[in-house]
Amino acid sequence: MLIRLVGLVSIEHDREAPRVLSSHQAQIALARLCVERPSGTCREQLADTIWPNGLPSTWASALRSVVSRLRALLAEGSVPPCEPPLVARGGRYLLRLPQDAQVDVDRAESAAVSAAAAYRAGDHSGAQRLATTAVSLLRGPFLASHEGEWVDSVRARLKEVRVSALETASSSSSALGDTHHALRYAEEAVRQAPFRESAYRCQMTAHRLAGNRAEALRIYQQLRVVLTEELGIDPSPESEAAYLGLLDSPRLVPSSVRMSRGAVPSRPRS
Repeated sequence: MLIRLVGLVSIEHDREAPRVLSSHQAQIALARLCVERPSGTCREQLADTIWPNGLPSTWASALRSVVSRLRALLAEGSVPPCEPPLVARGGRYLLRLPQDAQVDVDRAESAAVSAAAAYRAGDHSGAQRLATTAVSLLRGPFLASHEGEWVDSVRARLKEVRVSALETASSSSSALGDTHHALRYAEEAVRQAPFRESAYRCQMTAHRLAGNRAEALRIYQQLRVVLTEELGIDPSPESEAAYLGLLDSPRLVPSSVRMSRGAVPSRPRS
């Protein structure tokens, strides 16, 4: 079983078409119960998430109806009847998924953490693969049509995960000489987090390795302007060091050009 909370909220089983949850309230309940399934969610918190603008007078019975609908959806072909997937205990709702069940946001967070660890260990290929997995899993909105304090907090956390994964994907791609993807991931990270200096540094690195030092210097100047005009601060020592490194470094030639220049011409056949 795979539960998707990013994009269309759905439940997927092997060899079956995904079941998209049409009930907006069931989507919200599933999202919160999945995210907080280790400890469970108390009834009042779940109700506040479903009805953030104020609880209806009959919220207790309305919540039971939502939970009942969600329980039926989860039970379809997923777990034996003797093990209900959603139980009420001590004023809290507990979600119990099969051992092989996965939730997309959990997979994404785990992949992003593993990617960063792989990069630090020098496993750039593994880091790139894991980071791009996290980026792909988080491509889309989390409960796009719903607002509320809890939803906003989860969105902020997932955005941080995705931007971090984009940076890891860019850095590992640079280390592998894959400047095309290094630039693509870095540019997306800057779009997602326009005040994040580390994302700009990823761009600078990718352009430098592509042999375009002038563009790398332009990115630094763009960062300086953004920070000065929007936040009233100067770039960090890390960004300054990257800039000075660009000034001191010799002009690089892209790997594709180096290979073509260094190629030995073939002799004509006699």
